[in-house]
Order: sequence, then C-alpha cells, then structure tokens
Amino acid sequence: MSTGRSILLKEDGNRRFQAGDYVSAEALYSKALIADPTNPALYTNRAMARLKMSLWESVIADCNECLKLDPDSMKAHYYLSQAHLPLHNYDEALEHALKAYGMCVKTADKSLSSVTAQVKRCKKERWDDLDKRRRRETSDLEREIYVMMERERDEALSSDPDLRDGERQEIQTEWARKMDTMRDVFEKSRAAHEQRRKVPDWAVDDISFEFMRDPVVTKTGKSYERASITEHLRRNNTDPLTREPLYLSELRPNIDLKQACDDFLQDNGWANDW
Repeated sequence: MSTGRSILLKEDGNRRFQAGDYVSAEALYSKALIADPTNPALYTNRAMARLKMSLWESVIADCNECLKLDPDSMKAHYYLSQAHLPLHNYDEALEHALKAYGMCVKTADKSLSSVTAQVKRCKKERWDDLDKRRRRETSDLEREIYVMMERERDEALSSDPDLRDGERQEIQTEWARKMDTMRDVFEKSRAAHEQRRKVPDWAVDDISFEFMRDPVVTKTGKSYERASITEHLRRNNTDPLTREPLYLSELRPNIDLKQACDDFLQDNGWANDW
C-alpha cells in the first residue's frame, strides 16, 4: 500500500476535476484507489467524477464501498441520492438525501443548502412519478369503462332480433348520450386534476420537508413548521439557516402563511400525501 502515491494521484485528480476533465480525474482516482483501497474519500471523489459522466451505477457502487469504510459519509449519501434519481429509484434517492440532510444539520456542513435542494427535488420527482401513475391508471379505467359500455350497447342491440329500425336508433342514441356524459365526467376530472397537482415551495417546511399546517416565523423572517423547529431547538438552540442563537420564545405564529396553507389544503386535499 502506498499512501503517499495515493495522495499525489488524488491531488492530480482534483486538479483535473476542477479543470472539467472528468475522464482523466476518474482515471486518476482509480489509480489512487489501487494504491490505497482503504481511503473512503477516494471512493466519493471518483463517484463525484462519475456523476459528471452520468455513470449512475458506478456512482452507486463507489458510494456503497465508501459507506462500508465510513458509514457517516455525508458525501456518499448525497451522491447516492443524485445517482438514484435519474434511475427513477425515487424512494432510495429520497432516503439518502434525507440522511445527507440530517448529517449536514448535525455538523453545520456548508453543503446544507445544496442538500436541502436535493431533498426537495427528490420529493418533487417522486410525487410527479406517483402522479403519472395515477393518470395512467385513470386512463386505463376510462378505456375499460368505454369498452364495457360499448359491449353492453351491442348486447342490447343484439338481444332482440325483432327490434325495429326506430327502436335500434333509440337504443344507440341513449347509449351515445351515456358515453358522452361519461366522457364529460372524465374531462372535468382530468382538468381539475391537472390544475391542482403541485405543492408550492412556500408551503413546504425546510426541516421535515412536509406540507406546513402550523407555521411559525423566526426573527430572521424564515418560517418553519412548529413541530419541526421545536424539535430542532430542543437539540440545538441555533437558527437552522443562519446558525445564530435562536430560542423557542422568539418564535411567532405566521398567521398569513397558515391561512394560505389552509386555503391551499382546502382545495387540494391530495397534498396531505405529498
């Protein structure tokens, strides 16, 4: 094992990475790992380069190796989240983003804002995926209903061979009316569905990443869900954003924001599942 050679290769890899030469950086980090396979930072460095190259599976492999050596690596969880997201592994992406977020909060890491943005992105893309599935299921249901209605119409027309032309026309008209009514119901439902399926950023708590129902505001003007900021301050009497001293007695109800959240939830009950 050559720790000194590994360090030199890593430093060279860092220079290549900063220059935007991710292929060369990745190769140098790989050589550094051959020299010292016990250094967890080398795995996250190579994962960082591989992220830039969209080598998602390789990023995941590197980060998992890093976590075997260093279970508390914030970077490994952060990069895992970024790699799982384009693979549509939404639950895994959110899980690792939340772990990275918790570590950032605990250590006051400078990456907190970037990790917070990643958590929100994971939640949004996860929700969008669930919403697309709901839409597909609705479309499938719509098609099934139309097929069933057409079958019942045809059975009504063929059940009595003695039907006169006028009676057949009356049955066809009645079923056409029923199907038009059903199409109208689906169209109205679809229009309302498409208008409502987005949670505004101002309604999302930056600690729990849940929809706010009882927001309070700090002395810096930042609002949080009361339960989330209370739990945070029980562990650490500092503002999550500025790191300045903050105490429970300094929190104030954000009445206007609470009313806005209540109004949104009144018309968008689905947001409870966000």
